[in-house]
Amino acid sequence: MAHRNSKKIPAQLVDDEDYQLRHEKVAGIDVAKDKGDVCTRLPAAREGGRRRSRVEQDVPARAAGILDLGAQLIADGVELVVMESTSDYWRIWYYLLESLGLAVALVNSSHARQLAGRPKTDRLDCQWLARLAEMGLLRPSFVPPPEIRALRDLTRARVQLVRDRARAWQRLEKLLEGALIKLSSELSSLAKVKTARLILDALADGQRDPAALAALALGSLQRRRADLEKSLDGMMIGAHHALLIRAHLNQVDSLSRSISAIEDEVAAALEAVPAAWGADQAGEPSPDPGPDAAALPAAARLAEVPGITLDLATAIIAETGLDMSAFPTAAHLVSWAGLAPVARQSGPRSRKPKKGQGNAYLKGHCTQAANGAAKTSSFLGERHGRLARRIGPNKAKCAVARSILVIVWHLLADPAARYHDLGADWHQRKAGRDKKLRSHIRQIQALGFNVTITPAAA
Repeated sequence: MAHRNSKKIPAQLVDDEDYQLRHEKVAGIDVAKDKGDVCTRLPAAREGGRRRSRVEQDVPARAAGILDLGAQLIADGVELVVMESTSDYWRIWYYLLESLGLAVALVNSSHARQLAGRPKTDRLDCQWLARLAEMGLLRPSFVPPPEIRALRDLTRARVQLVRDRARAWQRLEKLLEGALIKLSSELSSLAKVKTARLILDALADGQRDPAALAALALGSLQRRRADLEKSLDGMMIGAHHALLIRAHLNQVDSLSRSISAIEDEVAAALEAVPAAWGADQAGEPSPDPGPDAAALPAAARLAEVPGITLDLATAIIAETGLDMSAFPTAAHLVSWAGLAPVARQSGPRSRKPKKGQGNAYLKGHCTQAANGAAKTSSFLGERHGRLARRIGPNKAKCAVARSILVIVWHLLADPAARYHDLGADWHQRKAGRDKKLRSHIRQIQALGFNVTITPAAA
């Protein structure tokens, strides 16, 4: 018996996906570190017969073996090759088979999971992958083209080196605390203040006089020499401290040189991608279209969004690529980045959604852009402040990051598009206008009239 307060939901017709046979000839590869098992699904040998599976076990994960396999798959007329994204072991298989012109799809391991109760071996796994692929039951993961992969390798390496450099400064600060040096309490940053570097170099070279060290202060810090001297007074620095200070500083310098070199390579790699170019006044593609450009370069278009710098724009492009056809809508890109909550609804209950798993690098870049946008007097800055008061700063930051990624999708989907800020007062203006419209419509309807609202011609 239905509950008396339950509300009947009308039936809905939903367009379902077609899961009949989609590919006549497919191959599934179960990838391991040193080898792969390959199952090729082929049509029946005779009319009315059953489809055939040819399984090749222990194909070595070496270029020669994979190229031979690719030649065999081409000879068989294979339409699609699928493999699981097992660690980074899939890369040699994907890249080499792709270079031969085969259609290769990388799939999430959780989407191709074996049914409960089925035996699990590498041989059976590759057969299961091939069967799912021929029925169109696997959704391919996004793998960018080679030029974007090269750009991505550079930008991700830069992220890791920047993190390593930050860790080196943190270790140095801990070392100073152990030597009773309170320099970080007086300076806003050991990494960014030039005075800090001069004092650290002097300490590593053997200077121990607090007054002489404080005299190295530059700029406005010269007025705070007394405070700097107090932070250095009473230090207990031994020979090993000086050795470690120099080691940490050398590590920081080495990482800084590597980061600078990679940044130069990033700029060159992006400029070498024609799809990232803009168009000059005459509409001709150009990496530097000039001030009267018909279309800005991709990174410059993204850099117009509050919170996105040129470096962040390049890093975002390295993760998403430039062809937005891989993401049918902006919502697909947001979900792929892990900025969309995972639905958890069962019956009348909707539980708190779990955090989605997505591209951690892209999510980090968008969150960094959201932090920058929050400090601006713009639509995104006002959105962050308004949401932070209601749902807290962390959720507000995630919401603004999602908004930024939606903007990025539209800017990359249409090279002629430009970012136009709605203004910090947009929500207030829109909310006030809509409220007045609803009020006037209710008043007119109360007099017995039907109302149709159409915008006035500009």
